[in-house]
Amino acid sequence: MKRRDFITLLGGAAVTWPLAARAQSVMPVIGFLRPSPPVSVPHLLAAFRAGLKEIGFVEGQNIAIEYRWPELQDDRLRKAAAELVRRQVAVIVAPGSTAAAHAAKAVTTTIPIVYSSGVDPVKSGLIASLNRPGGNVTGIYQVSVDFVAKRLGLLHELVPAVATIAVLVNAANARVAELTTNEAQVAARSLGLEIKVFPTRNSRDIDAAFIDIAHQRTGAVLVSADVVFTGRRVQLATLASRFAIPAIFPIREYAEVGGLMSYGENLADVWRRVGIYVGRVLKGEKGLPVEQSAKFEFVLNLQTARVLDLAIPPGLLAIADEVIE
Repeated sequence: MKRRDFITLLGGAAVTWPLAARAQSVMPVIGFLRPSPPVSVPHLLAAFRAGLKEIGFVEGQNIAIEYRWPELQDDRLRKAAAELVRRQVAVIVAPGSTAAAHAAKAVTTTIPIVYSSGVDPVKSGLIASLNRPGGNVTGIYQVSVDFVAKRLGLLHELVPAVATIAVLVNAANARVAELTTNEAQVAARSLGLEIKVFPTRNSRDIDAAFIDIAHQRTGAVLVSADVVFTGRRVQLATLASRFAIPAIFPIREYAEVGGLMSYGENLADVWRRVGIYVGRVLKGEKGLPVEQSAKFEFVLNLQTARVLDLAIPPGLLAIADEVIE
């Protein structure tokens, strides 16, 4: 070999080897999409990361996460999802938000999407079936909307003399609002109750709704399962106590901040399982079925009951998974 050829070869290797090393060390990127501020879900983010760790992925070590927290508006969600697609993420995760999952699905048919939500994914058009989702979407179905009848029944058992129950929905999340309203109407008829639906879009609307509920002497309120309401759970629990209105909420996080009672899935467990699912996708698994929530709980806050001067029936105390003193 001529000296010039050897030097050329050596120089080429010096350029190529670092490039190859860098290519091998590039971490997969997870695109995280959720329409709520991160300050509202720190414990859930911890659960998501714990799920990733269970399957061998640690943020900053062998994966990176690009976070997007847009407002719950279709155009902003799609814009944020499109940014993640341009970033060439390996997978998009949309925990707790059907709207975010739909936004991601609208901008990519190739990047895997892992989601969790309380809206039936088949009825909402997100997937073809639970066992065989088809397309690029999978995740955890929380069946929260399906528990509207159960929550109404618990409220009725708590305050059997109440004939009219208010149902608070997020008008900006039309799919969840419509499904919740339909489920509530069917359940109310079976219990001999009347419901009044109060659509809201922001904190001001929520304040106004509780004023109307109090003035109309609606005896109790059911707060629908919605990502925006979860972020405003302190406001909702506080208003229910201020106006002395018995209320039931979809998850324990409300009861922990003063809500009277909650019935629904354990969100921390759901987010942990979402993390595991994302890890399985990153490892190359395809065609994963949509799982359903496996852990449900009924939580009572006795301190709030005393503030409302409510006597909790022994039957409700007996079935409570946790009683907050």
